[in-house]
Amino acid sequence: MIWLKRGILTLLALVAIGLAGFWTLAPGIIGEQRNAVLPHEPYPVSQEARALHESLIVGDLHADPLLWKRDLTERGDWGQVDIPRLLEGGVAMQVFTAVTKSPAGQNYEENTAEAFDNITLLAFGQLWPIRTWGSIYERAIYQAEKLHDFEARSDGQLKVIRTRADLDSVIAARESGTDIVGGILGVEGLHPLEGDIAKLDGLFEAGHRVFGLQHFFDNAVGGSLHGTGGHGLTEFGKDVVARLAEMPVVIDVAHSSPQSAREALAIVDGPLIVSHGGLHSFCEVQRNFPDPLMREIAAKGSIIGMGYWADVTCGDITPGGIAKMIKAAVETIGEDHIALGSDFDGSVATAFDTSELPALTDALLREGLTQEQIAKVMGGNMLRVFRDRLE
Repeated sequence: MIWLKRGILTLLALVAIGLAGFWTLAPGIIGEQRNAVLPHEPYPVSQEARALHESLIVGDLHADPLLWKRDLTERGDWGQVDIPRLLEGGVAMQVFTAVTKSPAGQNYEENTAEAFDNITLLAFGQLWPIRTWGSIYERAIYQAEKLHDFEARSDGQLKVIRTRADLDSVIAARESGTDIVGGILGVEGLHPLEGDIAKLDGLFEAGHRVFGLQHFFDNAVGGSLHGTGGHGLTEFGKDVVARLAEMPVVIDVAHSSPQSAREALAIVDGPLIVSHGGLHSFCEVQRNFPDPLMREIAAKGSIIGMGYWADVTCGDITPGGIAKMIKAAVETIGEDHIALGSDFDGSVATAFDTSELPALTDALLREGLTQEQIAKVMGGNMLRVFRDRLE
């Protein structure tokens, strides 16, 4: 029996060592692999472009670094966004989105909500609080808590924006020379409601101000762009959108089915956003809404964030390639309706990180956009919409 006890103890020790190694090493390895910045030589930035960039209010509608086990107060050696690199890139406003559920086998064409959830495994592997392992709602709350913790430890370099006054204070501080970035919390898909509209209040109290309706699967609110039937909003979903329209928040339809997006438009009077994607006539893929729908969305004063990854650009993801797509979007949708929506740290490979945004300003100048157009695209349009929606 002694040998059996010793064998069991040895096995338990090996399991413990294995789990410790998994919890210590795996999150960083996976995060680095999923959010690569492709090797490249420094991109050109002319003196004119650098001076222009320093004068801009720069904003990004979508990034997912809260999903990963990283300290965003420190400049990371992997990933695409953190506070030091945001400051280096001259970013004034960054939406930090909480990803709470992601189906195994995720694709742009069709996913089911019943597929194994990758975020459950990620929450376990990164040692998120136990409350998040079985609750999608708690995952959204926890990621908000993470950003507030980064704010507290940032020596004043990050301010979480909840109100219009918060937003204006960040802009004023930057204009006076203070190194500060405003972080805006969002949730990618409203499955964290778990069928309970009252949980909107909990998400709002936690600081979330951008509310995506769907992600990669149909949910109780309505059909996803990547779901199983192209369905529109459910009755519950229409109630949720109507409630959101009354709240000082921004509605995001980036992953909604076209029918869900149109039905949301019919309910909401003011602007909403397509936080990250591309222009369909530039890259004809399902991930990009058709141009006529984009024009319907823009007609409400809304903005569409241009992403930086290959699936929405159909190829070139250097600053020059992104600038070409932005120019096409300005010509197709209008200069008042185009913004930046990187999807940094959203399990996508990019050819630059947020510290290199002056190179995008340079590329936009090379594409022939005027300084006024560049100011709108790089952040002016985003600032307008968030000032309109926040209170």
